[in-house]
Amino acid sequence: MALVLSVSLLLHLGLVSGLQQRSAQTRMYNEFRSELAQGTAPIGPADADGVELADGTPVAYMEIRAIGLETIVAEGTSAEVLFDGPGHRRDTQLPGQVGSTVLFGRASTYGGPFDDLGDLRVDDRIVVTTGQGTFEYAVIGVRRAGDPLPPAAPAGGSRLMLVTADGSPFLSSGVLRVDADLVGQAVVGDARAISAAALGEHERAMGNQTDTVWALALWMQALTVLSVLAIWAWTRWGRAQAWIVFTPPLTLVGISASAEIAKLLPNLT
Repeated sequence: MALVLSVSLLLHLGLVSGLQQRSAQTRMYNEFRSELAQGTAPIGPADADGVELADGTPVAYMEIRAIGLETIVAEGTSAEVLFDGPGHRRDTQLPGQVGSTVLFGRASTYGGPFDDLGDLRVDDRIVVTTGQGTFEYAVIGVRRAGDPLPPAAPAGGSRLMLVTADGSPFLSSGVLRVDADLVGQAVVGDARAISAAALGEHERAMGNQTDTVWALALWMQALTVLSVLAIWAWTRWGRAQAWIVFTPPLTLVGISASAEIAKLLPNLT
């Protein structure tokens, strides 16, 4: 069982997660483009009916040509939200609005959309489109743990911070941050519905998600049962027959368990 789970986890993180992220990006891009055309794209912490945005709701489209990045940004920064692409920290303003905006993104798994953030240089441009228009930011610096903080953002301006894991792929050693200031006029946005103090630990940098451990337990039970049956079939039917019958379900259950394990890993890896 351990071998099946190990292989499934490697397969999931190395291949399946990237395919999952691309599929989610296509779905969210089509959804966000339609909302922009209809004038219903989110411009605050709640939708047009006053209902708080659900985690995973598309809120922006971001382009960073210097590193070849084009991506949809979703609401929330939990591990599960970041499976689908970069996420917007809920206690900060949306891009383009007066104040600070923080976006999280993975560096290695699930397509690693922020894997090249460390290559950005001062004055590289970040273009973000929201329901309030298109906004261009200029990078003012890249920093790691121990580096000095950037100067305070201009009064009435908009500061964007991109956050991801630092270090080797899959072996993060800290947090990397890119700071950028808006070029042009910021717009007014609604007050955030949640404060920084109220933000869950799983939504903070390098946080992990433990609210669905029960699902992992169920998948592990299923994997155990299948493994026992596979061993029984091996001894009764023969090696070839057991492989043919049990490889597909073992792979499916192993990958499903791996997806739950991925939620327990730091959300920026």
